[in-house]
Amino acid sequence: MPEKETLERAEKDKREGKAASTQAGEFIREEIEHVREGKHGARSTKQVIAIGLSKARRAGVKLRPPKKASKKTREQAARDTRKGKSAGKGKKSAKRSRAIFGALKREGRSAASEKALSRQARSAAAKRSAASRSRSAKKAAAKPAKKTAKAAKKVAKKRRPLSPEARAKLAQNLVKARAARAAKGRAAKRAAKTTKSAKKTSKRVAKKR
Repeated sequence: MPEKETLERAEKDKREGKAASTQAGEFIREEIEHVREGKHGARSTKQVIAIGLSKARRAGVKLRPPKKASKKTREQAARDTRKGKSAGKGKKSAKRSRAIFGALKREGRSAASEKALSRQARSAAAKRSAASRSRSAKKAAAKPAKKTAKAAKKVAKKRRPLSPEARAKLAQNLVKARAARAAKGRAAKRAAKTTKSAKKTSKRVAKKR
C-alpha cells in the first residue's frame, strides 16, 4: 500500500495537469527510498521501477500498458489498471502479501544505488531515438516559462480594479516618493562637496606648515 504522502504528491501532480508518467514517478521514488532504507530489497533496478509502476496503476494513475513489453508484462499492467478502477472492492490475500514481502526482503539493496539508477537511465535513453530525446528536452525547457505565465495570470485575476480616489492617492504617493529621492540625492551631493572642500583646505593648511 502506498504511503499517504506519496498519494498526496501524485494527486497534486494530477491537479497541476502533469503527465501520468510524472504521477507514477512519485511511487517509483517511494520504492527507491524503501530499498535504500532496507524495508525490502530488489533483484534489479527494473524490478524497483516495475513495483512502483504497479503501485501507481493500482492507485488509479492512468498509465498506458507498455507497447514493446512482453505479453506477460502487458497483461499484468492491464490487471493493475483494472484493480485501480475497482480500488477497495476486492479483498487482498494476506498470505500472498507476506510471501512477496519475504521474497523481496531476501534480495539486495544495490538495485537502488545511484550507480544502478544512472546505468538504468542511460540504458533507457539509448533505446530512444534522438528526436524523442530532443522533444523531451524542449518540453522540459518550456515548462518554467509556462509556470511563470500561469502565476502572472493568477495574480492579475486576483487584483481588483482601483477606484478613482485610490488612483489619485497612489499618484500623490509616487510624486512624494520621487521628491524624497531627489532631495536625498541632492543632500548626498552637498555632503560629498563639503567633504571634498574640507579635504582640500586641510591639505593647504598642511602645506603651509
